[in-house]
Amino acid sequence: MSETRHLFATPFVIDRLQSAEGLQVLRDAILAERARDEAGVQISNLGGWHSNTDMLTWGGEAARALAHKAMTMADEATGHADPSDASEYSWVPEMWANVSGQGHANQYHTHPGSYWSAVAYIDDGYDGATQSGLGGELQLSDPRMPMVRMTAPKLRLKDQAGIAQKSEPIMRPATGLIVMFPSWLQHAVRPFHGSGTRISVAINLIPARKAPKDTAE
Repeated sequence: MSETRHLFATPFVIDRLQSAEGLQVLRDAILAERARDEAGVQISNLGGWHSNTDMLTWGGEAARALAHKAMTMADEATGHADPSDASEYSWVPEMWANVSGQGHANQYHTHPGSYWSAVAYIDDGYDGATQSGLGGELQLSDPRMPMVRMTAPKLRLKDQAGIAQKSEPIMRPATGLIVMFPSWLQHAVRPFHGSGTRISVAINLIPARKAPKDTAE
């Protein structure tokens, strides 16, 4: 009987932010920054407001706590080729906020120069609505599939459970959810049609080699 091994799995880490108070503090800080800088920046966002990447400065202690949460998740999900040098690197976080209303979206993009990227949902914008069709899902693109499917577009690789894999899986956001994935993974946000305001925070984690310890006596 043949044996199938699944190689090169792509991690997608899901966790929850436990502090409702912390979410409210982040929400207030983001809306205050949007009021201060209404123009924001235009990068992958199609409509909506995208802050500068200095949220660690203007977001206060709650932003630093969120960055620490992401770094802890990255530590747990990252190994080192040489276990004796496991603490050789530390993470340098970069953080910004997105505020979206009806019809707003983000086109497919990656985050070059980073190792991990995370998204924390401060407010999912659904206002408690659970029906499908409200959009706003995080959409991921399997980087292996475009070339494979060019000559056989209906074929799919099976996963470990024997189920045909989706080449563009989606995940519906929820307030307090935080997800993390490799920065090279293409991702997008489908057009949002909820009745509320979607507020999220994006975090890039860049590996930086630690300075050598001073061994002088």
